[in-house]
Amino acid sequence: MPAIPPINRVIETAVYCDDLDAAEQFYGGILGLTKFWRGAGRDLFYAVGNTVLLIFVGEATAKGGTLPPHGATGPGHFALQIDQEQFEPWRAHLEANGIPIEKEHHWSDGQSRSLYFRDPSGNLVELITRPAWEEHFSQGSD
Repeated sequence: MPAIPPINRVIETAVYCDDLDAAEQFYGGILGLTKFWRGAGRDLFYAVGNTVLLIFVGEATAKGGTLPPHGATGPGHFALQIDQEQFEPWRAHLEANGIPIEKEHHWSDGQSRSLYFRDPSGNLVELITRPAWEEHFSQGSD
């Protein structure tokens, strides 16, 4: 099986799960992210470049603890940036691992593309070939 294509950074994040084992298999096994923390029955932390993807069991974090109670219901969404030349290898990798691609989107700049698919808890994961909000930051908008 070919090597897993690289992911550069987290662009958006809001992820809760109901099964840490399935989440760990998906994010560590299929997406190849580097796990650096697993809290018993509560959370997984993954390094993505120099950023972090946090995956929480909503039921556990809603009870609070070290931090105030928090959580979400329903599927969340986040995007991971990939290099343009890794778009097709990622499509092939997802298909080879039985991950259905829900949508491919071509952005209005005529070059950028996204692949959308679901994690085991139904969160919408996006692989995008550009930093989606970069143009807004470079313009100095609020």
